[in-house]
Amino acid sequence: MRVKRGVTAHAKHKKIFRANKGYRMTKRRLIRVATQAYLHAGEYAYAGRKLKKRDFRRLWITRISEAVKQNGLSYSMFMHRLKEANIAVDRKILANLILENPEAFAQIVDKAKSVN
Repeated sequence: MRVKRGVTAHAKHKKIFRANKGYRMTKRRLIRVATQAYLHAGEYAYAGRKLKKRDFRRLWITRISEAVKQNGLSYSMFMHRLKEANIAVDRKILANLILENPEAFAQIVDKAKSVN
């Protein structure tokens, strides 16, 4: 007895078409093109998740650098002195402090300045 695969194939196609909803032209209508678009989108999404981390770190460093310059220190010197002072605050938290609590950030900078 032969196995008819129409139901399975239709289900697989539906899954891809649902994932490609919102794509333009044949990328959402033709299964061969839609499958390629689906696979490429997955690759781009994976790479994008890695790039996002890189981009945010650059943003935090830029914010910290500008805020520290106003207090007469360079970014690298500030980070070095934080290590020497045993102040374990990461860049994300420092950048957040600059925006939400500048007084606390100023205190951290003063502590870092006083370290020799």
